[in-house]
Amino acid sequence: MSLPAPDILTPSQLNTLARDLLESSFPAIWVEAELGSVARPASGHLYFTLKDARAQLRAAMFRMKAQALRFVPREGMRVLVRGRVTLYDARGEYQMVLEHMEEAGEGALRRAFEELRARLQAEGLFDETRKRALPAHVQRLAVITSPTGAAVRDVLSVLARRFPLLEVELLPTLVQGASAAAQITRLLQAADASGRYDVILLTRGGGSLEDLWAFNDEALARAIAASLTPVVSAVGHETDFSLSDFAADLRAPTPSVAAELLVPDQQDLVRRLRRDAARLVQLQRHALGQAMQQADRLLLRLNALSPQARLQALRQRHAELGRRLHAASQQQQQHRQARLRHAAAVLRGHHPQRQLDALGQRLQAVGNRPLAAVQRQLQREQLRLRGLARSMEAVSPLATVARGYSIVTRQDDGVLVRSVGDVKPGDALQAQVSDGVIDLLAR
Repeated sequence: MSLPAPDILTPSQLNTLARDLLESSFPAIWVEAELGSVARPASGHLYFTLKDARAQLRAAMFRMKAQALRFVPREGMRVLVRGRVTLYDARGEYQMVLEHMEEAGEGALRRAFEELRARLQAEGLFDETRKRALPAHVQRLAVITSPTGAAVRDVLSVLARRFPLLEVELLPTLVQGASAAAQITRLLQAADASGRYDVILLTRGGGSLEDLWAFNDEALARAIAASLTPVVSAVGHETDFSLSDFAADLRAPTPSVAAELLVPDQQDLVRRLRRDAARLVQLQRHALGQAMQQADRLLLRLNALSPQARLQALRQRHAELGRRLHAASQQQQQHRQARLRHAAAVLRGHHPQRQLDALGQRLQAVGNRPLAAVQRQLQREQLRLRGLARSMEAVSPLATVARGYSIVTRQDDGVLVRSVGDVKPGDALQAQVSDGVIDLLAR
């Protein structure tokens, strides 16, 4: 029985297998070591060795990560790095490719800081909703800082320049060292409990993370969050952050900026006061003008309501009505005179004498023709009247009565009795005969 032939690999294939094995077996790891053989070629990458007393390891940090470093790596510097283990094929050597590098001492503090910050933030200690607003005008300020540091000089100088009326009380304390955090916490709690201050300022100058470590104390951060008095934190330089900055109601990048944020500039206040004073004078003048106008209107109304004013008004109205009445009377008189003149002219045109004269002239003009025409007309009318009289006599009932007949009517309604059925017993009747009326009674 023959054995199967073993796999035959090339060096590159073997390196690939080794690299895959290293990268899968070692995720990103932290290594604390000393730097050696530091090189930075023109490409911007960093190459060096990580070593201790018994071994060394090649490492590389590519340009994008290297540019983010906050310090310059030097040979002999002790550092804390994070990266992945891999294999460099060209030399067949394993190495670390770094993602992060920091100085070893500060790195431990930084990790502790990040862990504590994350825990307190998860508790809601840094939430913006619980932060208190600073008063619009700070009258008394407590400054907790070192009495000999540059920070207190900067703060007091800015406050004196911007707003000398502010009452400032310096509460001296250590700002670094083992006992500094506890001392700062006690002073903060005492200042808050006193109720004397409108704002409490925690401040100190810049320094390393270790120098600022007192302001990363958990007890201090909780005391700041629990303070009833608003707290302003101005610790270190603008790029420095501490837990007191996150817990405070306001974080200032430097002590001088904190002083500027706490008080207004007196020059701005003077300009504002002058502007407000001018505005107040303008408003007063406007209000005074309106009041005077209203007073004048009220005086006019008062004068209008006085008996003398009413009497004067009535006199004026009486005089005006008199003038209007006189004018109306004159106008009516002129109108009547015009009508009279017109009527006189009309009457003169229709005077009887003038008509008689006109008729006389017409009579003279026509002579006796009208009289003859009238006589002929009278004769014709007489003949027509006689014919009518004869016709009426022929049909008149009186002629019939004259021949011996009578006309019987009911007395109560004058109805002509034509038949015995037109009367009933007891009716009063009248009989018209040729020479009078006879009263009858029906039976």
